[in-house]
Amino acid sequence: MDLSPILISMRTASLSIAVTFVLGLLAAWLVVRLRREALKILLDGLLTLPLVLPPTVVGFFLLYIFGVKRPLGQFFLDYFSVKIAFSWIATVIAAVVMAFPLMYRSARGAFEQVDQDLIHAARTLGMSEWTIFWKVMVANALPGIISGGVLAFARGLGEFGATAMIAGNIAGKTRTLPMAVYSEVAAGNMDQAYHYVVVIVAIAFVSVVALNVAGWRGRDQKQ
Repeated sequence: MDLSPILISMRTASLSIAVTFVLGLLAAWLVVRLRREALKILLDGLLTLPLVLPPTVVGFFLLYIFGVKRPLGQFFLDYFSVKIAFSWIATVIAAVVMAFPLMYRSARGAFEQVDQDLIHAARTLGMSEWTIFWKVMVANALPGIISGGVLAFARGLGEFGATAMIAGNIAGKTRTLPMAVYSEVAAGNMDQAYHYVVVIVAIAFVSVVALNVAGWRGRDQKQ
């Protein structure tokens, strides 16, 4: 069995969850702090959009943005000699965009459950907003944040549609586990596809177990 799809997927999922985790936390914090309800609804809709759009449509937009002949793609190519489309970094971008809404919505829901009296008390004590964010909001919302991180990791690992559009299916370069399953089935190599499926199912099962553990610990802390 070719191990490159497994290695590519793990590298992609690991880097994408690091980016998604930070961006999702910050986006959730900013949206929760907004006072104008209309603006909050608008931003929430935009940030959640990749979750409800077909992955191929998201991939189309990414290809339109980062394509070699597009302004942003041309900028990276001309000034940094980095080709985004159909490269490994494109698999990371696709995973980040598709997993971001899960991290964002989980973090936002967790932040909204934090007791506002704790936040008001922290401000009364003279804490800065950044300190309140880390020591009050994140500390009290940690189980929900961890759950969002696990879901986002699993979503990034299983990303297919957007990856196919912007990164392609290049063996040893952009062929992730889902792409490998598709390729082997299309070629009639069902045994090879079965091996990749077993790996994906195993990782997904571990992710679900980790998600449940995080939920149990969160309930124990509240009791």
